[in-house]
Amino acid sequence: MGAVANTAVYTDFSALTELKARASNNAEGSLSEVARQFESLFMGQMLKSMRQASLGEGILDSDQSLFYRDMFDQQLALHLSESGGMGLAAAIERQLGSGEGGSTGKVKGMSDYLRQRTLLIERPLAPSESTSSNEAIAPDAAANPADWNPQEFVQQLWPWALEAAKQLGLRPQALLAQSALETGWGQHMLRQNDGSPSYNLFNIKADKRWDGDRVAVSSLEYEGGVAVKKRDHFRAYDSLRDSFHDYVAFLKDNPRYREALESVANPGRYFSALQQAGYATDPRYAEKIQAVLEGPEMQRALAGLGI
Repeated sequence: MGAVANTAVYTDFSALTELKARASNNAEGSLSEVARQFESLFMGQMLKSMRQASLGEGILDSDQSLFYRDMFDQQLALHLSESGGMGLAAAIERQLGSGEGGSTGKVKGMSDYLRQRTLLIERPLAPSESTSSNEAIAPDAAANPADWNPQEFVQQLWPWALEAAKQLGLRPQALLAQSALETGWGQHMLRQNDGSPSYNLFNIKADKRWDGDRVAVSSLEYEGGVAVKKRDHFRAYDSLRDSFHDYVAFLKDNPRYREALESVANPGRYFSALQQAGYATDPRYAEKIQAVLEGPEMQRALAGLGI
């Protein structure tokens, strides 16, 4: 049995290169070393974050002392991982390999491991892939759309948009465009008094027919083409999925939206019919949604999903 490359010093790039090559060829023992190297990288980032969270540098610190401090931290992380670490290496090794508890496909080395985990993070779990409806809703209930960019907004909401779109006969992209306009891609979603999100993606108001939670906020309404500031109550939900469900029910339960529901084959006509039926008072409402739907942010986000 040959010796396994061991990067005992974090600056030993030749040993790290050899280790990567051995892992790609499934050399015996290489997966364990790759796992330890990955754990050392994680611990290095953790040490760096701890340093950055301090109150500030010492009065005697200089660029040189900080440079050597960083070298020490990285070497320390490597040493700790080789001395037992945090237990993370064992979990990584199971995923790199094909044994019990590992991933469903064989992963070769650190690069493939990182790529596989990225794909799992970027592609949201669809409701049909969950073992139960509760598991599908749980991650959504803790979501904070204010932290998302347009691509994350689309990726996270895609399963629920697809679910609602099938009930309406509409393209899911159209629903995402409308919710993006209403909430500023999640950045300006209505919030409750304690600061928690209302999960109201379509800014549906809470009239006398609504017996659920609600939030009171100031909004702009157009009267005779003039924007007027008013204070209204809007519906609040337990999850983003609930918002999509209520949107579908809201349209189907209101006869005035019948023409819109008959125009779902054409998103442009659908949103024009919504506007004419009084869904929104903005005279350019349909035009604005269409601009979001055809805009570069939406196109890049959809391309990220392979659509």
